[in-house]
Amino acid sequence: MTSNGVRCLVVDDEPRIRSALARLLEGVGYRCEQAESGRAALAAMERAPASVVLTDVRMPDGDGVALLHEIRRRWPEVAVLMLTAVAEVEMAVACLQAGAYDYIPKPFQAEEVRARVSQALEKRRLILENRQYQERLADMVDQQALRIEELFLEGVQTVAHALEAKDAYTQGHSARVAVYASRIAAVMGLAHADVQLIELGAELHDIGKIGVREAVLQKPTPLSEEEYQHIMQHTVIGARILEPLLKHAPQVLAVVRSHHERPDGRGLPDRLRGEQIPLHARVVSVADGFDAMTTGRPYRPPRGVAEALEEIRRGAGSQWDRGVVDAFLTVCRDADHLPIPTPAVLRRRVPARVAAGAITSRAR
Repeated sequence: MTSNGVRCLVVDDEPRIRSALARLLEGVGYRCEQAESGRAALAAMERAPASVVLTDVRMPDGDGVALLHEIRRRWPEVAVLMLTAVAEVEMAVACLQAGAYDYIPKPFQAEEVRARVSQALEKRRLILENRQYQERLADMVDQQALRIEELFLEGVQTVAHALEAKDAYTQGHSARVAVYASRIAAVMGLAHADVQLIELGAELHDIGKIGVREAVLQKPTPLSEEEYQHIMQHTVIGARILEPLLKHAPQVLAVVRSHHERPDGRGLPDRLRGEQIPLHARVVSVADGFDAMTTGRPYRPPRGVAEALEEIRRGAGSQWDRGVVDAFLTVCRDADHLPIPTPAVLRRRVPARVAAGAITSRAR
């Protein structure tokens, strides 16, 4: 490895020895600093860490072994070489086991010093390059995993919209719910990442209906209790389908599972009450309820906007979260523009902040 510009720290309590080593290394292009003790060496490292440190094993003010351990703890990328007397070979071997790159016996030969320092720096370079390669490889694997998740998520969204497209009554429902929910979340002052999670949860909230009998979904008369319980299982089925894909985005799973929960504890599937219901699900629940009321179903025509808004007001605190209802009514002040038209289908993504968190957790 070339010595040009490489910073070297020579540590020895004997001025003659450290000066000789410094001159020797400077003669082949290293930039050398000297320190007379372990304490002085640490101070020099704090000012500007060296790439390589040559330290005597035995010094009166902080021995080289203690210095080695401290450098390995604080600057693990630094190459440390131990200067030892011939009688201290066992100590030198112990230092190698503790992380020293090499040792140089005293009295030292100029060529041997140059060769061992060069070899240590070459070893350091290879270690750093390997570490960078591993980090790049890990990053590539994580990015590939996220891309696979994105493709899977796109497929799930396609299935969700395909399910709705089979039924003229529900076509575009999830896309409209996503818009209503997004506006509610914005009025509530939720962070942008949370708004994105709510939008994604709204797009996918009915995916579990893939496991519901079509005869029940299309029934033109009121449902029996058994049929009602069956159709409400779509929340559990949907969360189960999405859990392997979105376990690092529990807010989305909460929307899918809990958008039919009620503050009064009479909802499904878990009979959650009040703030036990995740906030993201509470937001989507109101948007889902309004859109369901203002679009037709096989068993009833659509309700008028004014009637639906009044139903939302009456249900505040019992069927829907009161704070979310207040935000929704703020969004829906202009009833003349309701219900909204079905928006274009968007490809939703897990927010970058959440995705990054998933990468970090996998790295651990």
